[in-house]
Amino acid sequence: MRTLYILGFIASHISLAVSQSAVPPSQDSWYTQPYDIDQYYPGQMIRTRQVSNRLQSLLALPVDVSVETVHQYMYRTTDSLDNPVAAVTTLMVPFDSDPTKLLAYQTAYDTSNADCSPSYALRYRSFLDGTTSLLNSTAPSDMPLLATALNQGWWVLTTDYEGLDGHYVAGIESGRSTLDSVRVVLTEGQKIGLSPDVRYAMTGYSGGSLACGWAAELQPSYAPELDFAGAALGGTIANVSSALRLIHDVPFVGLAFQGINGLSKAYPNLTEWLDANLIPEKKDEFYHIASACSVPETAARAGGQDIFSYFVNGEDSISEDVPASVLESAALMGVHGTPTMPLFVYKAVKDEISAGEDTDELIDKYCDDGATIEYQRDLVGGHLTEAITGSASAFNWIAERLDGKTVDHEGLCIKRDVLLTELDKGTIAFFGKEVFTLLKVTLGGMLGK
Repeated sequence: MRTLYILGFIASHISLAVSQSAVPPSQDSWYTQPYDIDQYYPGQMIRTRQVSNRLQSLLALPVDVSVETVHQYMYRTTDSLDNPVAAVTTLMVPFDSDPTKLLAYQTAYDTSNADCSPSYALRYRSFLDGTTSLLNSTAPSDMPLLATALNQGWWVLTTDYEGLDGHYVAGIESGRSTLDSVRVVLTEGQKIGLSPDVRYAMTGYSGGSLACGWAAELQPSYAPELDFAGAALGGTIANVSSALRLIHDVPFVGLAFQGINGLSKAYPNLTEWLDANLIPEKKDEFYHIASACSVPETAARAGGQDIFSYFVNGEDSISEDVPASVLESAALMGVHGTPTMPLFVYKAVKDEISAGEDTDELIDKYCDDGATIEYQRDLVGGHLTEAITGSASAFNWIAERLDGKTVDHEGLCIKRDVLLTELDKGTIAFFGKEVFTLLKVTLGGMLGK
């Protein structure tokens, strides 16, 4: 009898856990774009909902990582071809929050599979929650950094900047989605306590910096009313075409599959070109790799293959008119304007995904146009190490901006070569805060307290 009771107790809790699981966007009607999307203006809310305050933990452990509240907004934005489309952003309010400080943190979710967008992947019990490995396969790789911002008491929004269909590396849409997510949160956030006098900034690393970097470049023309305190960009992907050639046959090649697939979904002419130029026998494998959810899963599926071996004309394929024109329009920074907000940029000179020279050229162009930039070039690190070593300096810089401290080199650029990072009192303090928050997202904790 006691055994039956125990089995019943376990079964009921398993049933409860399943019923509390988040639903992937492709199966969730809340994500449906309204038929009259053209009746909404950019940044206008379409619908909102409050979801569980529990977030996905970094590891597959039975722990509680939580904030005070989590709100999601669907809003209207504009895609790369100037069509009105819907996008989703998630606003997290930590415990003991400061409603005068807002950070737009764009995660590096690096996939063209829309079911892996942060509005879903950050939710507790999202799909694959601890079922495949010790690492929680749906949590963004930069979850500890996002959580560090929350643990400072800052309100944090993170956006599905690839849109509802996973338009990975479509820079124009990513930038516009980011800007419109800030617009909707500035308006709707006041209804739940955000200060009308809030200071706001944005940050992102790698794929996240692509969204933020494009947002910074497009802001003067697309959203001139927004007054960002600044933006911190790390591991920048300034030239996607160059990056594709750099990673075409190395362990990071899975990102190339994701990028080409993401762009093809954003540009119909590239969709047609891809269908005609993939080797027929390899099409299924190409899309299998490109449908992976996480960066590790993408890498495992790609296995270091040469992506150009999937195309009829090999490496020459991406130089053809259609892909070349799309890559120049949608994936090359520095041609759509110059940021007017202050920037903090950190980049490893030996970055294995996007060449340091590409970022050097972009910064030089911005600086020639009168931008305000602090640029740190790490002489010894790589793409992955820079995400860790440069983050504390970035957070320290953001904290100063959100505190209202202005930069002291308006209209000028400061460039420094550093070994891993530039250590000062504020940076060292943020390293400690990052370690403390890492423990919280691993072992459980209330973010903000």
